[in-house]
This record gives sequence, C-alpha cells and structure tokens, in this order.
Amino acid sequence: MEKSIRAVHENMLRLGLGALAHANWTSAFHSWESDVWSELSVVQAAHAAEILIKARIAQEHPLLIFERLPKPTAENEQSLSFERLLTEGRTYQYADLPSRLWATTGMSLPCTDNFLDFGRLRNSIQHFATPPDIDLSVRTLDFVFSVVDPFINSCWNLFAIDYCEDTEPYVNFLESIINMKITFLVSPESLETLDESYFARTEDLHYRELMNRRLAAARSNVDEQ
Repeated sequence: MEKSIRAVHENMLRLGLGALAHANWTSAFHSWESDVWSELSVVQAAHAAEILIKARIAQEHPLLIFERLPKPTAENEQSLSFERLLTEGRTYQYADLPSRLWATTGMSLPCTDNFLDFGRLRNSIQHFATPPDIDLSVRTLDFVFSVVDPFINSCWNLFAIDYCEDTEPYVNFLESIINMKITFLVSPESLETLDESYFARTEDLHYRELMNRRLAAARSNVDEQ
C-alpha cells in the first residue's frame, strides 16, 4: 500500500474540522446575501461528521473506510495505488458509519439516533425540500454539540467550540449558542474569554448550573496540567 494512502486520516481530519468550522458559522449567524444559509449549515454539519468519523476509522487502517475495494489486476500489481483506490473504491455511506465505527474501533458514536435523524434531514434538504417548522440553526448546533463535540473530544481531545469561521469565536459564537441554550464541552482556549457571567444571562437555571459545572471542571483540568 502506498505511503500516501496511509496518511489519509490526517487529511480527512483537517477537512472535517474545516467543514465543522463552516457549519458552526452558518448555523450561529445569518447572512443578508444568502437565503439558504441555515440549509447550508445542515449540509456542512452532516458532511463534517461523516468525514470526521471516517478519519477515526481510517486512523486504524485507511482501507477500513471502504465498502468496496479494487480487485487485483492481471499485471501483478504489487501494491494498491492511490489512483485505483480513488476511481474504483467506494467508501461506506453515512448511515453505515456508526456500526462501522464500532466494528473497527470499539467506539460507540454518541447519540446515534440523533446522527441518523440528522442524516435524513440533510438528505431531505439536498434532494427534496426543507421540512417546515424546523429551526435549522438550533437543530444543527444541537447535532454538532451532542454528536460531533463529544466524538472529537474522545478521539483527539478536540472541542467543537474552538472551530468557527467567525473572527471572534469566543465572543460572538459563544453568545449565540448560549442564547440557544446549547450545552457544550468547555475548551482550555475558551477559558480566556468564558466565565460565569455568560451563563448568568439565561433564565434557564438547569442550563446555567450545568454549564457552570462544566466551566469549573475545565478550569480544574487546566490547573492540574
């Protein structure tokens, strides 16, 4: 197997995090120039999750993400080429990824039902129409922080809160998701901005107490390092 194939998980992780940053941006904010801004947030978030899960599977072995692989050729090809893998291989589909992740890594995807439901929402938007009476921004952020956030944290100690294309993510982005009462894992980087005053603005006592506990835990972890 070519050396270029062995490193595919690194490229997938980089692209997946880029898609996540774009999904967070389009879900937390609005655009005057585009009337499909919130729809794009769904598409990007589902795409980010798909790439990131495949990156973790490929980290075990890059060929594990493929449902169909090229067959050996009559020319006695000594190793599988990157070109043949691209043209003849077929990776697992979105709905197959939770079971494939478990089979290859032993990991269970957080909130699998949410992951599958969000995939169906993405398919509806892409191929048919946007379902009525759904706040797509809230739905996307709920998906990101209930599925993607704990997943990338358990895999690579990453935090979804750190990925947003906004120029001041720890100000504007934080305020947006807190206003929507989205629970999230508190990253060490966000502690430079985030404090109890952010959560004091919400009247939801349960949300405020939960996030203050996460904030205190994050501070404790940083102090122990």
